[in-house]
Amino acid sequence: MKGCVQAYYRAIAILLLLFTGAILAVNLLTPIEDFSESENRMLQQLPKFSLSKLLSGKFASEFEAYLSDQFMLRDLWIGLKANVDRGMGKKESNGVYLGKDGYLLQKFTRPNQGDVQDKIKAIQAFDEASPKLRKYVMLVPTAVTVLADKLPHYASGGDERTYSDKVRRALPDRIRWIDVYPALEANKDQPIYYKTDHHWTTKGAFIAYRELGRSMGFTPKYEEDFTIRQVTSGFYGSLYSKSGFRHVQSDSIELYEPKEPESLTVENVDEQKSSDSMYAMDNLAKKDKYTVFFNGNHGLIRITTSSQEKRRLLVVKDSYANSFLPFLTPHFSEIDVVDLRYYDGDVWKLARERHMDEMLILYNTTTFFEDPSIKKVGGQER
Repeated sequence: MKGCVQAYYRAIAILLLLFTGAILAVNLLTPIEDFSESENRMLQQLPKFSLSKLLSGKFASEFEAYLSDQFMLRDLWIGLKANVDRGMGKKESNGVYLGKDGYLLQKFTRPNQGDVQDKIKAIQAFDEASPKLRKYVMLVPTAVTVLADKLPHYASGGDERTYSDKVRRALPDRIRWIDVYPALEANKDQPIYYKTDHHWTTKGAFIAYRELGRSMGFTPKYEEDFTIRQVTSGFYGSLYSKSGFRHVQSDSIELYEPKEPESLTVENVDEQKSSDSMYAMDNLAKKDKYTVFFNGNHGLIRITTSSQEKRRLLVVKDSYANSFLPFLTPHFSEIDVVDLRYYDGDVWKLARERHMDEMLILYNTTTFFEDPSIKKVGGQER
């Protein structure tokens, strides 16, 4: 009898080792992905080893994130876990809350204070190197802050505003801070954020555009100046994929098309491609329909307009700006758009060579604090 029990446990141990080994083997053979289309974010790559990173614990945390991001059939496991959690009555999965009225809300994670200081120093360094360039910063609060009343009972969305205020107070007064929270909060009964995606809607971007106009000194358009066209009602965004919550309704995407005709050219500088439209309508048939705006993110795009205004604007941004930029074309003759996640050039050199008058840094709060690429603006993280 004792021998049978030992044989049983030995067989279980062998099967467990074989199962674990098979998973490791498949993971090793699975190609490393750079970008998750379903989550619309860059995936953690294999971190570079150094003694300082090991001692600080940074290497261990980056390696853990690498294993999580590159795990085989990641989307499948996320969905299975969310279904189990939902069956148990849980309202949170993979950092995303299942909120009221079908909203998926991404929890804000407190950033490392040293990392925040590095980002502030990078912006300060750029400002000191470019004193004649008028600068504006817009850190857009995400839905978890503006729509906090949609959170499940007893859930905390974090403290985005606290950390945004730290950045605002640390920047010199000559950098204008564009606080769009009051305007968004005043319109929170409107569809200003997608329910299944981390972005604001075109409506939300329009509200922020009007706030920017007041600070930059141009007269913003009214909604009546646009034809608002729904181009899809079947958009399932990044939070739908990240959370695994599948029992929610899809979103609609709207385009604000100016009633007064305008001509422009959009040049993808890196790929040497150009278009006369800011919209990639074919992308509405793809998973990430938000890429209808500018065909997604690129290192550098240049928008040349027919505007009689001779102002030139440099925008350093994340994907929140993609639905925001079309509103700016009547007010600037040239808009250069840099996404530092994909751009390795010298931003100050670009601003100088293109004779830029103004610069807008536009990020959503979560991306600003989580993504290190903003440090490039000050010459770091090259």
